[in-house]
Amino acid sequence: MSSCIDTSELKQIIMQIVASIPQGKVASYGQVAKLCGYSGYGRYVGSILKRLPSSTTLPWHRVINARGVISFPIGSEAHIKQLSLLFKEGVDSENGKISMRIYGWSI
Repeated sequence: MSSCIDTSELKQIIMQIVASIPQGKVASYGQVAKLCGYSGYGRYVGSILKRLPSSTTLPWHRVINARGVISFPIGSEAHIKQLSLLFKEGVDSENGKISMRIYGWSI
């Protein structure tokens, strides 16, 4: 990451964008990064979300990869938790894939 980026400010912007994703919708890591003004920083978005405390109320589960797939390993506790949280919001998956056309957040 470039030294001219204020990472604490970027972290706050990421949190604001993720908090804005409506219930029942999903966004990709790259989409969140782009909305923050940092196209190409999708992996950084993922690293920020990965470090959230388990007690967070931020809807991290609404962020998936660009292919419409949850990034956690299939069958892992984190994968099951994210899928369950999305399902409770009405987001369905078919063969492990979430339709970005149907559930994708568009601004």
